[in-house]
Amino acid sequence: MPRTARRANSRPALSLAVQYASEAEGIPQRPQFRRWVAAALRAPAHITLRIVDADEGRMLNRDYRNKDYATNVLTFAYGEEGGVRAGDIVLCAPVVEKEAREQGKALRAHYAHLTVHGVLHMQGYDHETEPEARAMEALEVEILRRLRFNDPYASEKS
Repeated sequence: MPRTARRANSRPALSLAVQYASEAEGIPQRPQFRRWVAAALRAPAHITLRIVDADEGRMLNRDYRNKDYATNVLTFAYGEEGGVRAGDIVLCAPVVEKEAREQGKALRAHYAHLTVHGVLHMQGYDHETEPEARAMEALEVEILRRLRFNDPYASEKS
């Protein structure tokens, strides 16, 4: 990853818009999302984080990934201009809630994990191969640990 100028507090500059397009219960507030995004950010960025219901999540997944179901997180990375990355991250509230319940995780922790996951994708991280997946998961675990969340992959490792 290229080195970029950082502000005095050593965090990359962040422009974050949070859009709430879901009436679901338990969706975190903007300050929480901002904290999670900032923790995963490695370079200055303009990000829109949109929380949607199942219909919009399904439509976006179908139209952009040719998969006809709502998924937990979608990341749209638009590249970089002048050292500033741009992208959209979409979280599907009903899917996030269902997964958290099924996996026995706190809803807030699952939102934090998926937010970090989406931000890493936006910055070019991926999990298509086993080495990529190990590297990305290790980074997610470290970021979430710093945010005081448990390892989201712990149940898969035991």
